[in-house]
Amino acid sequence: MANLANDISEVLVTEEELREINKRLGAQITKDFEGKKLFIVGILKGSIYFMTDLTRNIDLPLEIDFLGVSSYGSSTRTSGQVKIVKDLDKSIEGYDVLLIEDILDTGRTLDYVSDMLKTRKANSISVCTLLDKPARRAPDVDLVPEYVGCDVPDEFVVGYGLDYDQKYRNLPYIGALKREIYE
Repeated sequence: MANLANDISEVLVTEEELREINKRLGAQITKDFEGKKLFIVGILKGSIYFMTDLTRNIDLPLEIDFLGVSSYGSSTRTSGQVKIVKDLDKSIEGYDVLLIEDILDTGRTLDYVSDMLKTRKANSISVCTLLDKPARRAPDVDLVPEYVGCDVPDEFVVGYGLDYDQKYRNLPYIGALKREIYE
């Protein structure tokens, strides 16, 4: 990983901090969803590492599925156009759904997905994001996640599932990508 690490200007969330975030959120989700029919929906591809580690810290029966959503392409900014590229394989009717996202940036993607899933007769829909970037929230989005790992500054971040042009997902931490890489 030496080559990938050279492209990082600063480590923002360490491996140890990620473990602690997963333990903390897993314990809270376990408490909040006790006695409920939990269905976890990961937003592909960025959430895969976070969702995997988080679910191992949830001490409840649960089901999982994935939504493939695209709004960035190979850009560093969301296009504002949300496209579902992989839908759920199973109905969420009667479940308490927890959406798992890697980063809440403008909020448009999660707002769109949440609104779409509300029409599918789930008991409830909650949002868990590993990273929140409040400085980038779109003014027309009022989505507030129930679970947040940590806030990050308005930098382009990669690692632990987050990518730039499909690269850097496999970094075991979250770092700010050097501007010269993507500008």
